[in-house]
Amino acid sequence: MKRSFFLPFILLAVIVGFGSCSSKLQPLSANYVKATPQPLVVEGASIPVTINATFPQKWFNKNATVEVTPVLRYPGGEAWGTMYTFQGEKVAGNGQTISESAGGNVTMRSSFKYAPELKKSELYLTFDAKVGNKTVVLPDLKIGDGVIATEMLADAATASPSIAPDKFQRIIKEAHDANIMFLIQQAELRSSELKKAEVENWKDVVTSANQDPNQKVSVEISAYASPDGGMELNEKLAAQREKNTNQYLSKELKKDKVNAPIYARYTAEDWEGFKQLVEKSNIQDKNLILQVLSSYSDPAERERQIKNISSVFSVLAEEILPQLRRSRLTANVEIIGKSDEEISKLAASNPSQLSVEELLYAATLAQTNSGKETIYKKVTSIYPNDYRGWNNLGVIAFKNGNLKDAEADFNKAAQLTTQAPETNMNLGLIALANHNNARAEQYFGNAAGASELGTAVGLLALEKGDYTKAASALSGEKSNNAALAQILTKDYNKAQTTLNAVSNPDATTAYLKAIVAARTNNLDGVISNLKQSISLDKNKAKEALNDLEFAKYMTNAQFLNIVKK
Repeated sequence: MKRSFFLPFILLAVIVGFGSCSSKLQPLSANYVKATPQPLVVEGASIPVTINATFPQKWFNKNATVEVTPVLRYPGGEAWGTMYTFQGEKVAGNGQTISESAGGNVTMRSSFKYAPELKKSELYLTFDAKVGNKTVVLPDLKIGDGVIATEMLADAATASPSIAPDKFQRIIKEAHDANIMFLIQQAELRSSELKKAEVENWKDVVTSANQDPNQKVSVEISAYASPDGGMELNEKLAAQREKNTNQYLSKELKKDKVNAPIYARYTAEDWEGFKQLVEKSNIQDKNLILQVLSSYSDPAERERQIKNISSVFSVLAEEILPQLRRSRLTANVEIIGKSDEEISKLAASNPSQLSVEELLYAATLAQTNSGKETIYKKVTSIYPNDYRGWNNLGVIAFKNGNLKDAEADFNKAAQLTTQAPETNMNLGLIALANHNNARAEQYFGNAAGASELGTAVGLLALEKGDYTKAASALSGEKSNNAALAQILTKDYNKAQTTLNAVSNPDATTAYLKAIVAARTNNLDGVISNLKQSISLDKNKAKEALNDLEFAKYMTNAQFLNIVKK
């Protein structure tokens, strides 16, 4: 080899040797510095970096003070990290002391707030150095290139907001009761019982329901005997009460032209009714009575034990047992609401004729978002104090990508009630879309019970950089956000499956597929999916060109031909 070839190396050796013996600080070599990760990666909307550096032996002057600051430089600007101060052994200060003879290892941790322009950037260390009072100029040291910002493909605006549900019921079931009371050990129906207002009103309910074309009615008779006396006697007594009541009621309904089925049964000893009445009473020693009921299952033994409690048995005989000698009449009424067709027609022609529940239900019957929006606007007009109309109107705006209007509607709903879980969840999604994770977390904490809350919490975890939690929470979804969480946890097979199942794939869906392909060394997949992504959104070309996910393809002709068109 020519001697001139070795000359630069000889000069470098001389300089290094001189530097080790000189009192002046020399430029620090990049071989002594390592930045992790490399390249940098966005986590939780910030860019963390750990820098491990070594000051070699004889490098750090005993009288030197060196301030080291990491900085990310990008076209048109720069972002500064945390400054660290190091000092020589003779310096009285608060910096970390470095031995001149032994040198030292240091760790510097810093974080940069993410901005899109940082994707194409370079990481430097800058030095502000002095030996005594004399400034020493040290050149900036480049220690890294670029930022991978795949996390920022998470999009709260594509999440599913929560609809406040209606309480519409096609069939409303009502039960109306009346009691016909009997004297002790008797089964005869007394005129005073049959003519009392309770029974007369009950018969009117049955007749009215039978005549209404939108109602159905059936009748139950439950006859009882009180649990005093022998089982054989009570069995006959309860059966006869049921028979007499059934005969009477059948005649009455036939007379009133009520064609309702009657279902009759009897209970010989009404221990359950006895227990309920005792629990509600203020009887002395009622806890002792309840203990007997729980301790003995044999009816005869129960009765003996209760009679032994002489202090209360007379009260039971006067206040409790008479209430158990009865036939309970139950009218089961089904109120049948409007059909879907009737509700939809009224929602379009005369919405004020619908209850708020019917009008909210009508929106679920609409086939398009615009149709739903029209109905929700009617809800807010006719029932302005019901938060659900405003919340659901905001949901439509959110789905249409109009987050400003959505937030305004959600805020109107929140003004009506701060306790609505759906509205709190939706305002949390707005906060996420604005990258306000703390606010989102606060809203989600007040959204228990909202539909889609699990998904929203998963998206928050994704935004905060907790990818494992995000992947778990979003695992049931077939969405871009779920696939992104799987990519960031390096579960590429699952991510590919999720992306293939997205119901309405968009440019981001294809872009994520290209990232999966890049990470699994599939050039054909990178090319085909980027083509698809760019065809749907031309901005994806520039994004891919600056994306270090595709660093290994930056010199590939096929790749460049796609992204530089």
